[in-house]
Amino acid sequence: MLMQNRAVKQSSPSVRRLVFTLITPLVLGITLSTFTIAEKASPLAPSADQKKAAIDIVKRLDKEHYRKQEFNDALSSRYFDEYLKSLDGQKNFFLQSDIKAFEKYRLAFDDLYKKGDLDAGFAIYNRYNERLIARLEKIIADLDNPDVKFDFNEEVSLQTDRKDAAWPKTAAEADTLWHLYLKSSLLNSMLSGKSLEESKTTLRKRYANQLRRTKQQTNEEAFSVMMNALTTLYDPHTNYLSPENAENFDISMSLELQGIGAVLQSEDDYTKVSSLIVGGPAQKQGQLKPNDKIVAIAQGADGEMVDVVGWRLDEVVKLIRGPKGTLVRLEVIPADPTAATNKLITIKRETVKLEDQAAKKAIFEVNENGRTYKLGVIDVPTFYMNFEAYQKGDPNYKSTTRDVYNLLNELNKAKVDGIIIDLRDNGGGSLPEAAMLTDLFVDPGPVVQIRQSDDTVSRNYRAYQPAVYRAPVAVLVNRLSASASEIFAGAIQDYGRGIIIGSPTFGKGSVQNLVELRHGRLKITEAKFYRISGDSTQHRGVIPDVQLPSLLDPAEIGESSYDNALPWDRIHPAPHQNYFKISDYLPKIETKHQERMAKDPEFIYLNKQSELFKEASNKKTLSLRQATRQQEQKAIEQRTLANENERRKAKGEAVYATYEDLKKAKEAEDEKKNQDQDKELKPLEDPYLLEAGHVLADFIGQIKVPEKQVAKQAQD
Repeated sequence: MLMQNRAVKQSSPSVRRLVFTLITPLVLGITLSTFTIAEKASPLAPSADQKKAAIDIVKRLDKEHYRKQEFNDALSSRYFDEYLKSLDGQKNFFLQSDIKAFEKYRLAFDDLYKKGDLDAGFAIYNRYNERLIARLEKIIADLDNPDVKFDFNEEVSLQTDRKDAAWPKTAAEADTLWHLYLKSSLLNSMLSGKSLEESKTTLRKRYANQLRRTKQQTNEEAFSVMMNALTTLYDPHTNYLSPENAENFDISMSLELQGIGAVLQSEDDYTKVSSLIVGGPAQKQGQLKPNDKIVAIAQGADGEMVDVVGWRLDEVVKLIRGPKGTLVRLEVIPADPTAATNKLITIKRETVKLEDQAAKKAIFEVNENGRTYKLGVIDVPTFYMNFEAYQKGDPNYKSTTRDVYNLLNELNKAKVDGIIIDLRDNGGGSLPEAAMLTDLFVDPGPVVQIRQSDDTVSRNYRAYQPAVYRAPVAVLVNRLSASASEIFAGAIQDYGRGIIIGSPTFGKGSVQNLVELRHGRLKITEAKFYRISGDSTQHRGVIPDVQLPSLLDPAEIGESSYDNALPWDRIHPAPHQNYFKISDYLPKIETKHQERMAKDPEFIYLNKQSELFKEASNKKTLSLRQATRQQEQKAIEQRTLANENERRKAKGEAVYATYEDLKKAKEAEDEKKNQDQDKELKPLEDPYLLEAGHVLADFIGQIKVPEKQVAKQAQD
């Protein structure tokens, strides 16, 4: 440890003196034309409750978190970097001189936080606020100044991701960088159809609101940022919840929400859609997608759009929530990297109930090897259970397993040759339901293993009854199949009970517990899920036996996309039965699968669109010349049109004359899907389900053992 850092650790008066010497030269060195502050915000300071909470959080992370790591100098150094990243991840507010001065604290945070000393953390936060306020005032002044020109004819580019860049050396360098940012925001607005003056007005309101809110920040916001910069070093699902955020968490975890049914998170200055709640208004409406960024919100059919870029997450949530039956309008930046303009989405607020969207079934036929196979599909959108009704002894309580049991009986009566369990977009839900659903397909045995932070392993979630359904099974998954879905799919795969089809799942294999603190709460990861094979579902997810293409980028969505995610690992397997040795059937299945994929217009289209998405996502610079951007967008539109028309031509359908025709048709199609949300499944119109049907038929065609045969016990 460096001597200067030992001095920091001796006492809080020493820290205060260092903070003073840290701040004073920096303030004096600021270029007044750039950073003049008209109304300086009062410095924030920690409360006594926050100091006690910090001590409590550090102790609990050390003793109770699944990841055993000591809060020492090494972790303090990582925390220093993470804290700066959480404040200024794009490196455009702090100057290099700030970072150099902050280095005094790099190895000090472990000792400071263990004794509840938050002065260093608040000193950094206050300096960030000073820089932020000064920058916002400079931006507003530039937008108001007619002498500040924005030339959209010069060929200049903006680096889109500055996470690996250096902080600006000087205020002048920061000014140049922010002029490019401002120019980019104006150009984006103009490309969406607004004039330059309209775009300036919109941005001025945005930054004026952000300035007002920044000056009203509380020490609770600062403390939350500090503590969550620490908790995220343990894993991304461990979070500190302030008293207010703890209340919001209670609301979000209840079965009833009056809102749009979306899980949101903050990313840089944006509110990003993390996932959609099954059965919620947003999912039913169909236009809002994971990774979309919400930039503005309006109330009712004609309310004024309120720009929310730079807002705190809880403030955005308050605007989205509202009385049941009312409308909320969202302006979003689409996750689709090829989209040229923002989307406007209108959603009716409803009470979100997880059990609203029950499992549904359908029957369809596929021809394979000269034989027609009659197949059933059961769509399971979530693992739900009306626990309150169950506790009251209601014999008609709703649950996934009860609904699927009834559907299986109906499919058995229809004499289907096999069934597909569709878990696409199923983000999980009730763990007991995942175990009980598995029980319908396997005989008594373990379903999942859970290892606690003290290394004890439990196998309490089991199948207890003889299997209800013994015919061949396939499970269809995608990147948004998570948690309980992965436990079910993993169990079916490990038992050799069926074939898994789709794309690698999300990889959420950890268990959290909510702990009360003296001030707020701590959501802490205390355990991990393991399959009966011994493999964790964490990070890697479930890898399908037969893979299908996806437009979802695993680098952007899924556990592996998170920093500090717990790793994949293995423990001892649990003894279990094997029904089929799936690997023996895969060579023939895969050969025929690839032959179909190479000729199927739908998958040819999906693969080409996936390539287009990757190209757009991998761009590291953005042209700020209007004509260049228009040309680039025109090229993307023409490629999209060509891909779509190639698909339509191969299917014998009429082609579109222009991209605008295609866009209008897609909007009409989305609206129709919205209206059909609660109607019957249509497997023959779903290329993924249809191909899963062919794969299942290939599997059935190879099976030569009786349905009720149970293989020998698997060896440890």
